Amino acid sequence: MSNAAIQNEQTKVLQDKEGKYLTFALGSEEYGLEILKVREIIGYMDITAVPQTPSYVKGVINLRGQVIPVIDLRSKFGMETAKVTEETCIIVVEIRQNGKKFSTGIVVDHVQEVLDIDGENIEESPQFGSSVNTDFILGMGKVGESVKILLDIDKVLGNCEFEKITQEQ
Repeated sequence: MSNAAIQNEQTKVLQDKEGKYLTFALGSEEYGLEILKVREIIGYMDITAVPQTPSYVKGVINLRGQVIPVIDLRSKFGMETAKVTEETCIIVVEIRQNGKKFSTGIVVDHVQEVLDIDGENIEESPQFGSSVNTDFILGMGKVGESVKILLDIDKVLGNCEFEKITQEQ
């Protein structure tokens, strides 16, 4: 395959990623989720802890009669925990795992906005060597002078055992 053909293929892949993203912050880092994965955004609420779950699992909430697990993205990404503020919220997302759909909540410091990001403004995630897994990153969205880390939420939460967590309640 020629260099031009490879470049065209890479451009097509990035254009497939263009679309609307809900952006949010964890500390000073900015992230984006495909808007079609987002069910709703709710204020932070009491979370029931579930014993013997990984540290990044905050617990479960009862959302209009449905018990859904809540994941602390800061903990999942190895970041320091932060105090809950008025801006702290839970983004309820729908993910696919083993052919099934699950709703789960992710705790974020604050939601920013919905952005329409063109494929030409999305770059592949940089390669950090074999020791760093970047499979969960869809790409890097360039917005003005800032960069948003665009997440593949199915892969971010891919190893969480949601069925087990919600059945224990």
